Amino acid sequence: MTRKSINAVSNAATIEKTDVVLIGAGIMSATLGALLRQVQPDWSITIFERLEAAAAESSDPWNNAGTGHSALCELNYTPRNADGSVEITKAIDINERFQVSRQFWSYSVENGVLANPSNFINPIPHVSFTHGPDGVEYLRKRHEALSKHPLFEGMEFIDDAAEFSRRLPLMAKGRDFSDPVALNWTEAGTDIDFGELTKELLAYLGASGADIAFGHEVLNLTKQSDGSWLVKVRNLRSHKVRVINAKFVFVGAGGGALPLLQKSGIKEIRGFGGFPVSGLFLRCTNPGLVAQHEAKVYGQASVGAPPMSVPHLDTRVINGEKGLLFGPYAGWTPKFLKDGKMTDLIKSVKPNNLFSMLGVGVTEMGLVNYLVGELLTSQAGRIGAMEEFIPRADGDDWELIIAGQRVQVIRRKGAGGVLELGTAVVAAEDGTIAGLLGASPGASTCVSAMLDVMKKCFPREFSTWEPKLKEMVPSLGVKLSENQALYREVWDWSTKALQLDSVDSDNTPKPVGIASHA
Repeated sequence: MTRKSINAVSNAATIEKTDVVLIGAGIMSATLGALLRQVQPDWSITIFERLEAAAAESSDPWNNAGTGHSALCELNYTPRNADGSVEITKAIDINERFQVSRQFWSYSVENGVLANPSNFINPIPHVSFTHGPDGVEYLRKRHEALSKHPLFEGMEFIDDAAEFSRRLPLMAKGRDFSDPVALNWTEAGTDIDFGELTKELLAYLGASGADIAFGHEVLNLTKQSDGSWLVKVRNLRSHKVRVINAKFVFVGAGGGALPLLQKSGIKEIRGFGGFPVSGLFLRCTNPGLVAQHEAKVYGQASVGAPPMSVPHLDTRVINGEKGLLFGPYAGWTPKFLKDGKMTDLIKSVKPNNLFSMLGVGVTEMGLVNYLVGELLTSQAGRIGAMEEFIPRADGDDWELIIAGQRVQVIRRKGAGGVLELGTAVVAAEDGTIAGLLGASPGASTCVSAMLDVMKKCFPREFSTWEPKLKEMVPSLGVKLSENQALYREVWDWSTKALQLDSVDSDNTPKPVGIASHA
């Protein structure tokens, strides 16, 4: 044992042993734990969460927009090219990954891992919204590009004011339709409560023997000569220190992942940095207002604003109750977690990522200017911004809530760095430790991301796991966009298993994946 290892255990009476340590009780750790329990039920699993509840940070339902990101409505996944055409490559990739999540959730419902699917997933139309001649033309071309693709069949293009008003009455009241409007409408979108989903997956893990410890903060990660890890943990209530020897560690700690991966000392984290962005939403639970809007409507980011600022008016279903959420409004704090420390950002700056961080500081002045403007925005200003969606918005109907903290990935590029608005799996070469950095689309692609972790970190075991994994995710290893028959099969199965086929709607479009013959 090294001197560093000895220091790590100096405050602990004994070293506990486990096969797997999962850090963070959010959707990523819960998903990875559930997948591992299915394919390797004899492995011991220990989960540590610094907060006193599951999914209390980024996975909390009011801390994220819960869209089930599948690129049906998010316009930042379908950028316009210089020639006016619409690029759909990223949208296809994200939709493919979301289909993987749907399949695993369906298997989990049918096999008792998850309970009533309506607890965490409900059918809600996904809608893209633009206005003005240029915006209308963009949505027309977006519809032309996407609706031809098997994963997006059934998407409608709507530019009629009367139909707009029928489907989106809250957004139509008081609107001047001399400014033309357009919608890309997909009936078969979903609203997902990732908080509830996380809790159910963790309940399954706990019932199957996993040790789940809340109020425990991971202090350090120390590599051993045999490839295992010593995980030093402090009970935040008793202040007692525990040390656990684990064969594999996954860092799914949201904004806290970067500092912990840096402490591990793995070479793969070198050059990575993080830029924290906090979010604010306006929330409405007024039943009269909520009843006038049933859709997730995404607009376009304002000129010069980053993709993370895309405004959206969302119907949310949480604990069986519907509400509305509008935002995001960006804020800024150097904390990496909602209840983190003001020193989080500065402590994350290391010699190996300094130039990455400085490079982003130079190239992302637009983001800096955007954040400054957002910080200076008053409540009246926020309501004013909402009027693009709800012309007669009344501030008395809305309350301001603080969303989860997001730490965007900064990756080394050349001599500097680049800010990436996505997620990144970082795994050690020997597969003994991995972590997830970044934010959106995050939770919606959790199963795909965790399968990537399993494939990278357990290459020998993965081949023996494949039959079971294909039982859970029938499309594993296959691009559904290139196998339409399999797509229709898994779509119909998952729609039925998740009880998403009982939509009571006056609208006629069929679910995505089922072509309309009208």
